[in-house]
Amino acid sequence: MTGFAALLARDLRLVWRRPGDVAVVLAFFVVAAVLFPLGIGPETAVLARIAGGVLWCTALFASLLSLDRLFAADYEDGSLDLLLLAPWPLELAALAKCAAHWIVTGLPLSLLAPLLGVAFGLDPASLLALAATLLVGTPTLSLIGGVAASLTLGARRGGALLALLALPLCVPTLTFGAGALEIQATGEGFGTHIAILGALALVALATTPWAMAAALRQAGE
Repeated sequence: MTGFAALLARDLRLVWRRPGDVAVVLAFFVVAAVLFPLGIGPETAVLARIAGGVLWCTALFASLLSLDRLFAADYEDGSLDLLLLAPWPLELAALAKCAAHWIVTGLPLSLLAPLLGVAFGLDPASLLALAATLLVGTPTLSLIGGVAASLTLGARRGGALLALLALPLCVPTLTFGAGALEIQATGEGFGTHIAILGALALVALATTPWAMAAALRQAGE
């Protein structure tokens, strides 16, 4: 775990030196989400009905903004070769980079979303459901995005290709995350949706590091 912690701390320090990258992601999330109440109008019932889908979709698109650089910087400056030769498993290194991505994108988005949910007229219980589903579901987005980023490493127009690969795989997480708010609005509990999101996260945690490591080894040859 020493290598995991060292690589995680390194990536977080790099992000700290470039705070503009995180600011762009959060600004996109805020602007994209606020446009919907402005464009649709002040109908609270309508806004509350679409809030889950809108906020989850904008969170997904915002998380994709920074994924194209997840491994690209290491690929360009030769750090990827050092990771391939490191004494710890490459799967652990890939997992550390995805963890850093979630800490600087998924976690802030999860905490910011309830504030934007107020603009959609969500009640406190729905705001809690929104924050909980994003906290449990966004790690899956980072892991799936990591697979797409490793597969498109070094490709031309890698950002567009990354989105095409990642978006279909994120549909189950998006469906159950947004559906939790609709279930909550009917008065039922959203515990089942949280459990499914947790199961999806565990499946992604168990499978995606191996796929990322295989793609990175191929890119490093």
